[in-house]
Amino acid sequence: MPDDFAARLTAWRHYLHTHPELSRREQETAAFVCARLDEMGIPYESGIGGHGVVASLKRGGSNRSVGLRADMDALPISEATGKPYASQTPGVMHACGHDGHTTSLLGAAMLLREDKGWSGQVHLVFQPAEEGLKGAHAMVEDGLFERFPMERIFGYHNWPGLEAGTVMVHPGPVMAGAVNFEITLKGKAGHAGMPHLCVDPVQGIAQLIVAVNAIVARNLAPLQAGVISTCTLKAGEARNQVPETAAMGGTIRAFSLESMSLLKRRLSETANGVAMAFGLEAQIWLGEDLAPTVNRPEEAELAAQAAAAGGAACAPGYGADHGG
Repeated sequence: MPDDFAARLTAWRHYLHTHPELSRREQETAAFVCARLDEMGIPYESGIGGHGVVASLKRGGSNRSVGLRADMDALPISEATGKPYASQTPGVMHACGHDGHTTSLLGAAMLLREDKGWSGQVHLVFQPAEEGLKGAHAMVEDGLFERFPMERIFGYHNWPGLEAGTVMVHPGPVMAGAVNFEITLKGKAGHAGMPHLCVDPVQGIAQLIVAVNAIVARNLAPLQAGVISTCTLKAGEARNQVPETAAMGGTIRAFSLESMSLLKRRLSETANGVAMAFGLEAQIWLGEDLAPTVNRPEEAELAAQAAAAGGAACAPGYGADHGG
């Protein structure tokens, strides 16, 4: 390990945090990754599935191969941390930690390049557009696994609540699938002083928010996990006018596609039922499903062994054989 390894990675992470880029706009981030790979003398291909970059290291006579993946995009959030390395891009921040993911994979590239104790091929996958814009799908569609064959691929996500030096890994569902929604209730606008002449969508949307909170509790089995969160509300502009429409938006999360399908169906049925009860028209939009992340037992075991070999502790929850 180079003497300045930690300092170099800290500087890289601070630079990336200072210069965040949104999904599908990671041109400068990808260029930074390529520049670091050039400095290390590691070959790579860029422009895969957008701004994706894949670097490859090969050593020895083994034909085994593995992939390591990190995401690069930031979120549309204004940073107010006051850190000296805070975002310099208005309205954009690495609030999800992808700057740390990218830096970690660059650090892994450096260590693997210096380590003589392995044989085979490692593909380092720097993925764009993770934040709901299907960057992984775009890279796969661009021939990722045909151009860079991998027996397995591993990724991780930082988790600030874990103690430093701790890794949490377990088989089965680990990150929920998601689908976004927006529901608009349409009524009849009018003066707030004459509500009997209006059909009020605000009353309907208020009742719908309450009703939605009962869907998970009364439709999913107690041992199944799911959540429906209402995160946006839009209704009216004048304080003395009943608006024509009111809208709510949010997200559905679940650990299985079956649960996702159930929650989507019940959300639509509930919206239509509330709309009918209040004399409103419901317009329902459901986005595209993002599948849950499910760890296969073999790969989860390998990840746990690798963490232990690297001196990291496995957090409770992996299983009886791993201290949980």
